[in-house]
Amino acid sequence: MKTKREDVRNVAIIAHVDHGKTTLVDELLKQSGVFRENQEVAERVMDSNDIERERGITILSKNTAVTYKNTKINIIDTPGHADFGGEVERVLKMVNGVILVVDAFEGVMPQTKFVLRKALELKLPVIACINKIDRPEARCDEVVDEILELLIDLEADESQLDCPFVFASAKTGTASLSSDEAGSDMQPLFETILDYIPAPEGDPDAGTQVLISTIDYNEYVGRIGVGKVDNGTISVNQEVVIVNHHEPDQQRKVKVSKLYEFDGLNKVEVKEAGIGSIVAISGISDIHIGDTLCSPDAVSPIPFQKISEPTIAMHFMVNDSPLAGQEGKYVTSRHLRDRLFRELNTDVSLRVEETDTTESFKVSGRGELHLSVLIENMRREGYEFAVSKAEVLYRTDENGKKTEPMETAYVDVPEEFSGTVIQKLSTRKGELITMKPAAGGYTRLEFSIPSRGLIGYRGEFMTDTKGNGIMNTSFEGYGPYKGDLSYRAKGSLIAFEDGESITYGLYNAQERGTLFIGPGVKVYSGMVIGETGRTEDIELNVCKKKQLTNTRASGSDEALRLSPPKVLSLEQALDFIDTDELLEVTPENLRIRKKILDPTLRKRASFKKNQQ
Repeated sequence: MKTKREDVRNVAIIAHVDHGKTTLVDELLKQSGVFRENQEVAERVMDSNDIERERGITILSKNTAVTYKNTKINIIDTPGHADFGGEVERVLKMVNGVILVVDAFEGVMPQTKFVLRKALELKLPVIACINKIDRPEARCDEVVDEILELLIDLEADESQLDCPFVFASAKTGTASLSSDEAGSDMQPLFETILDYIPAPEGDPDAGTQVLISTIDYNEYVGRIGVGKVDNGTISVNQEVVIVNHHEPDQQRKVKVSKLYEFDGLNKVEVKEAGIGSIVAISGISDIHIGDTLCSPDAVSPIPFQKISEPTIAMHFMVNDSPLAGQEGKYVTSRHLRDRLFRELNTDVSLRVEETDTTESFKVSGRGELHLSVLIENMRREGYEFAVSKAEVLYRTDENGKKTEPMETAYVDVPEEFSGTVIQKLSTRKGELITMKPAAGGYTRLEFSIPSRGLIGYRGEFMTDTKGNGIMNTSFEGYGPYKGDLSYRAKGSLIAFEDGESITYGLYNAQERGTLFIGPGVKVYSGMVIGETGRTEDIELNVCKKKQLTNTRASGSDEALRLSPPKVLSLEQALDFIDTDELLEVTPENLRIRKKILDPTLRKRASFKKNQQ
């Protein structure tokens, strides 16, 4: 018989990127007494890895738990970026309700819609939390209307439409139930969670059923499955059967060696856990997301939606440039292979395939950001490798026609830049769907555009809008192929001999375009050292020294003035490279190079390509 477990609440925090989810969780942790009085607490304590802290984004969903009035509230902080949407979809299976966080000025954004749709499909109750009400330009009443409109658009049922609104400022740690009154602490939000999020239900006397929704990975204990106990209890040393909804015939017996529950930011070992508890289980080596752990006498998998398929792919390959192996710690194909397959332990939206050579691997993900975070992580760990231009994954429909992934791009720009953006996106096969004024003198544009049209556009977009534009995208599905597209109108400046760049050589080179390097940099034949204003590539000698004679002293070189080089970040470099180029990634440097380094062979290859 099903019963409710009143001393537990499971809730996920969902929102568009940068609307304050992680900061809100910080405050809930602080005010529930998780930290000691005098404990130093880092800001955004849930964003545990360096890249999350630097970029101010959440990449992996995190579990934490607080206790309020003898009720344990399990809170899951989820990512807001579309590229990590796979994380959000799965996490919602563990909770009984969601807190939707919306910025009091920005209002409803594309990602808000994406994550809310997922929650409504699962019939989860919603608490709307309007955050950042202390911003001078906050417009709380309008944002409430926007949220209600969105709920109606997404066909929410009666009870979901009747959702409570909480007005908060996560930064100051206050919340209230009215937009006119400032709160003094987070108590109104805690009370709303207890009143409005239903307690988890289940049959404590039935056989064990635990659905694994996320995987954690630890060097010492290996894979750790995290999920909610739906029925029965689970205890240490219990024998369970693993079964998956999508492969019901495959079953295997395993033993639960360690069991943890969450308390604050820590995992606490427990002997057993009952219905509604969110638990972490270690000791099962090949546990996967979507697996259900059941009692051997009552095997029934819990339904689980398939993870969204990747839409974009890159080739990761062993670095074979003349400077290979000088800067990285891990450089061989075995190192690269092990590291990529290890990433699959925790990232379910990623695919890694072996190619016909042992030196190269095809890695597919949800978007450019998804793959660039992996590249950055590997580079920091000491790996050295090369990656190719991102390409979209095409499919063929039932009529045998080629289809490609399509996205909706939502662009908010100051009015004077809207013409440039429309023109640029139209040349990239984008179609303008709507255009309307937005708050603060901005215009909101909505485009339907192939995913490949957005590859390499973000950097250009920031330059075109002088850093004032905001662009968000959400994946819409596959549509008919839109025709060929040229990625880059400008050619590359290429070094044609090995050596070290010298001021004299660079001085002559800078008249031909924008340089990416300064003097004293190691270069090799075939390495890209800048971009030209023309469409074709230009080869240059940047290692050229001035010829010395009796009348020309070497000291007169100092009068040559070089413009500062344009140093590309990882994202900019991935955006810049063309289909015949590679990005060489090492812990110390990013170098762009031609796939074919030898100039004669390169000319032959391009001649052949043009003949076809």
